Amino acid sequence: MTTKYGKKAQEEVGKALHEEKHHELKSGKSGKTVTSRKQAIAIGLSKARKEGAKVPSKRNATRH
Repeated sequence: MTTKYGKKAQEEVGKALHEEKHHELKSGKSGKTVTSRKQAIAIGLSKARKEGAKVPSKRNATRH
């Protein structure tokens, strides 16, 4: 069973990927330009979570 993402989450990830493609997306504290597509997707999902979109919670780094 796959996890469903909301429409708002899809829009945020799309915006982040567009900005990354045009070298406009900046990372958090350092403010460096994002060069990785995976990082751009993570930033888009994070923004969607903050706005209350339907996005699954992050997976724990340590899984047993």
